[in-house]
Amino acid sequence: MSTNRYSRQELFPPIGKVGQAKLKHACVLIIGAGALGTSSAEMLVRAGVGRITIVDRDYVEWSNLQRQQLYTEKDVQDKLPKAISAKNRLWEINSEVMIEGIVADVNGMNVEELVKNHHLIMDATDNFETRLVVNDAAVKHGIPFIFGACVASYGMTFPMIPGKTPCLHCLINHLPAQNQTCDTVGVISPIVQLVTAYQVTAALKILTGNEIESRLQSFDIWKSEQAEINVNTLKNPECPTCGSSPAYPFLAYENQTKAAVLCGRNTVQLRPGMERSISLEQLASRLKELTSNLIQNPYLLSCTYEDFRIVFFKDGRALIHGTSEIAQAKAIYNRIVG
Repeated sequence: MSTNRYSRQELFPPIGKVGQAKLKHACVLIIGAGALGTSSAEMLVRAGVGRITIVDRDYVEWSNLQRQQLYTEKDVQDKLPKAISAKNRLWEINSEVMIEGIVADVNGMNVEELVKNHHLIMDATDNFETRLVVNDAAVKHGIPFIFGACVASYGMTFPMIPGKTPCLHCLINHLPAQNQTCDTVGVISPIVQLVTAYQVTAALKILTGNEIESRLQSFDIWKSEQAEINVNTLKNPECPTCGSSPAYPFLAYENQTKAAVLCGRNTVQLRPGMERSISLEQLASRLKELTSNLIQNPYLLSCTYEDFRIVFFKDGRALIHGTSEIAQAKAIYNRIVG
């Protein structure tokens, strides 16, 4: 094996040979193997991080290839789970790294087991509820968590360091409304790369023992706009996740999405654990171009998305007709609602 694989990285003074040795012994958990997850995973694997665990519940589809850089047309044709396809490709890139791909839906019941024995968690999820679940687990177990999100041409990122910075729960009322998804408004690849660049830079700083500032950074790459907020003043001493009396509410069963397969109907009912009131009017406007057979009345919104009929209710509950697979139903819901 060539001994100069990391020579250019070691020449960078803030990392050097000492930092490279720290990377070799680091363990990183990546939640999600979509656009942000595949880009982050490739950068970290090429950087020589010793162990990577990548978790995702979905499989590779044609629409992923535009921005999810580890996948190929053959992965789509084989309907490979993203976590497995990503693992296979990452091993081809760097066989020195230990890589584990886990096909699973991350939730409050399994997240604490998943985060064990990791030094850092990278956020690459597709919905805010999962982020808050992971945030709770990260704070509870004292593991840094690097938040990242992007949609259309807009993205944002924030490194959460337990005991030092506010957590994601502290910032929940200071973030833009999470009411758009890549399926409803699209996404372009350059914003993925920009958000990933900031996420991975933060990861390298943390893993090599360099100082990191607690700043929430946001970008609109199409409009050439950028903003940065020092969030230290937003740390909430009464936060139920990182405050003086933590309860980790998103790890509690009652705050998790409830899913039930309706007997004999090939339908899954989803009831989000987070309280959320959906504006049926706004949702109908967003789904007009994405769905067909859209029907709205004061009580519900019904539409057809791909091969599924979906009925949304104002309290956030939904019926996904055409599947009895809970993981598939959740993925469809998050694509539309976020």
